[in-house]
Order: sequence, then C-alpha cells, then structure tokens
Amino acid sequence: MKVVPFALQVILAGVVSVGTAGAVMAQEEYDDYAAEAGNPDPWEPVNRVVFNFNDTLDRFTLKPAAKAYDTVVPQPVSNSVSNVFSNLGEPRNFVHNVLQGKLHEAGIDTARFLLNTTVGVVGVFDVATRMGLQRNDEDFGQTLGAWGVPSGPYVVLPLLGPSTLRDGAARVPESYANYMYAEQVEHVPTRNTLIGTDLIDTRASLLSREELIRGDRYRFVRNAFLQNREFQVKDGDVEDPF
Repeated sequence: MKVVPFALQVILAGVVSVGTAGAVMAQEEYDDYAAEAGNPDPWEPVNRVVFNFNDTLDRFTLKPAAKAYDTVVPQPVSNSVSNVFSNLGEPRNFVHNVLQGKLHEAGIDTARFLLNTTVGVVGVFDVATRMGLQRNDEDFGQTLGAWGVPSGPYVVLPLLGPSTLRDGAARVPESYANYMYAEQVEHVPTRNTLIGTDLIDTRASLLSREELIRGDRYRFVRNAFLQNREFQVKDGDVEDPF
C-alpha cells in the first residue's frame, strides 16, 4: 500500500464529491452522529500531533512536487498515468471482493483488468469504465469490517494519514499479500520510481480540491474520513446525512 499524506485521504473520504456546502453539512451531521455513538477519537491529542507532522511534511515536500508535476505534465498524459496505476490495483479489488463473498463485483474486477490490460494498452485507457464496468475500491480493512470486525478508535498514522485501529492493523498482512504492483518489481530503483510517480500523480489530482476544507482541518478530515469508511464498508448502505 502506498504512503499517503493527509491531503490524499481527503479524496478517499469522499468530501470532494459533495461540494463545499455539502461537505460542511456532512461534517455537522457526523458530529451529531458521533455525539450519539460515543467518542470515535479518544486519542485526539496524540493524533493531532501526528496530523500536524504529516501536514507540514506534505506542504514542504509532496505538494510542491505535485504542483511541478501538474504544470509540466499535460492532462491527457496525467490521466493515462492514473489509469495505469488504477488498473494495477484491480487484483487487490478482486481478492477482497472474493473474501467478502461479492462474486459479481469480483467478476467486474476481472473483466476490468483484462479489458484495460489488453484493449486499453496495459491500462493507459480505461475502456472498461466506458463500457459501464465501474471500478471497485476494496482493501483488507473493508473486508474485516464486512466480517463484523469493529473499526475501533480513529488513529492518524505517521506518513500514512487517517485510519482506524482496524484499518491500521489490516495494513500489516496486506503488505505481505503480494498482489500489488510494487511487490512484483524486484529492481529497487524501478520500484521506487513507480511508487513515487503513483504518489505524485495522485497528489497532483487533489490540488484543486483542497479548497473544500473548512474550519478545523484536523476535525474536517477526521469526520469526512470516518464517514466515508463507514460508507465503503457497508457498500453505501448507510443513512443519508442529507
């Protein structure tokens, strides 16, 4: 799994799809939910320290690199790069859909990988989406959640950003699963180049979306992340906060 700073987790949290007003409303609604369900962030003082470290590191390293990448690389090329790395993530989606018993979705993962790898020229073109096969996004944390493992407290991991106790622990076995592209490349410089390109390309795609963050940055990202993880684990079968 690639290392991502907090800003990359914002898009995973789904706040980019609802607009500024919707994101603020989602935060208020989640605060009401958290008040009823109990404190999801008992380690907040420590989490804030780690969050500030990740934020500072991102501002002075990854974000400038992403801005340079966004300036130099044409949008069609950037889209193709994103497509390639998304395609390389399909085996993970397949494995976890099978583990969750979602065989229809696993079939879609397989079809997407085969189509994009062949017709799409090793994933440069996302022909599967154009054919109506929408991409899934699965990981071991979601699989554990589907099996009934509770998320546990919210935790901010150094460099990796927002997580939960369940999802953080899930990273360990997943790092040994050997179904992601990074584990398949034995040549270290090549592997590092691939991981770095993937990271910067993803970060660059978020540059125009950070304006959605309002108020307390830590609180905003935490609430959005937790709300989105619940949405992912339950495959969207959650109460609509709007």
